[in-house]
Amino acid sequence: MDTKRFVRFTRPGHAVTGDRHRTGQEKRARVGYEWVHSLVDDHSRLAYSELHPDERAATVTGFIERGLAFYQSHGIQPKRVISDNAFIYRNNRCLAALLADHGVRHLFIPVRRPQVNGKVERYQQTLKRAWALGQIYRSSDHRADALAYWLRHYNQHRPHSSLNGRPPISRVHNVPRQDI
Repeated sequence: MDTKRFVRFTRPGHAVTGDRHRTGQEKRARVGYEWVHSLVDDHSRLAYSELHPDERAATVTGFIERGLAFYQSHGIQPKRVISDNAFIYRNNRCLAALLADHGVRHLFIPVRRPQVNGKVERYQQTLKRAWALGQIYRSSDHRADALAYWLRHYNQHRPHSSLNGRPPISRVHNVPRQDI
């Protein structure tokens, strides 16, 4: 599991348009950030993501609870969750209790070794490139609306080189009408 921070915006920025000109009002506007919280299954690469305005303990715990339900609905019973050493993961008592209730062991990567958490890190790069910067959105609200559609495409149709050109849903067992 991991999070990725994205800047909120009211009009497309230079990352997608190449135009770096902003008015004084736009420079003074504090539109803030939003975080994409993500879980990626190690075997199937099936991803679950949600967009939230923060990364507080209650937000993370609620996200993990919904994520566990998502995986269980696909017949996947998580046994372990690996994350970085962020304060929200390491010192979150509610998260520890939730994982213990579900029989899930929480592992932490070694300090300054993000490659240990490589599958979700790679997913976050794809998320940024294909979803966040892959289209020109009128605002961050429009980008947020597109996340569910992109995630469905990622899980059900997008070919993965690590899965021999098949989508993640093809590695999930007992799923009717899966893409093979």
